[in-house]
Amino acid sequence: MTRTDLWTREQMILVLNLYMKLPFGKMDARNPDVKHLASIIGRTAGAVAYRLTNFASCDPILKARGISGMQNGRKQCQPYWDEFVNDRERLMFESERILAQKEGTTIEKKFKEVIKDIPKGIVGETKVREVKTRVNQNIFRQIVLANYNSKCALTGIDLVELLVASHIIPWSENEQERLNPENGICLSSLYDKAFDKGLISFTNDLHVIFSIRLNENVGKEYYAKYFEPIKNAVLITPKKYHVKPQFLEWHRDCIFNKI
Repeated sequence: MTRTDLWTREQMILVLNLYMKLPFGKMDARNPDVKHLASIIGRTAGAVAYRLTNFASCDPILKARGISGMQNGRKQCQPYWDEFVNDRERLMFESERILAQKEGTTIEKKFKEVIKDIPKGIVGETKVREVKTRVNQNIFRQIVLANYNSKCALTGIDLVELLVASHIIPWSENEQERLNPENGICLSSLYDKAFDKGLISFTNDLHVIFSIRLNENVGKEYYAKYFEPIKNAVLITPKKYHVKPQFLEWHRDCIFNKI
């Protein structure tokens, strides 16, 4: 391999960024997202697809499902994987900033809709932190929605305007896990709010359970219309990142039935 063939840090973390967003079955060279990334980093689509499967070989979630990825090249990818897992917030934002630059724009322009309501009086480091938070939350949403094929995991609703990337352990409660896709479930707005407020939760085998307060409303029209149909329902199987049982246990212990 010549020096010019070596992958740069920017190229590697941009491929890792894409890996986080794609279901495992869509990492081939024909994927438009793979082609787009290849074109802006000066690699072939086949090379990017190969690197994606290298990162798959680093992913313990896939290993647990018996998916090994491509082991050749794993040695080059593992340090980036470890760095990302140990500092998701920094590396996710860094990769999005580089991606915007490669696309001929800035992260502020690319995510203008996400950051437009940041108060104008916020400046300096405070603004940088706020922009970083908004961008990372948006990327988390992209990853979680893709993981559930942009459908509510309870109802199958596929209007993205109504979908929320629900944190199991809330953003404010655990900094290490706030961008972990195993800590996210795609839910429509009503059920996201019910989950957030502890009116519903899920067992470790992903069955819906109702709180005492919610069950007090049996017989009411809205209960029959919106909650009776999901009673004991099971979340749909995600494409890539399965919900971590320990996170559900935390939700049941700390949020569920607390109103």
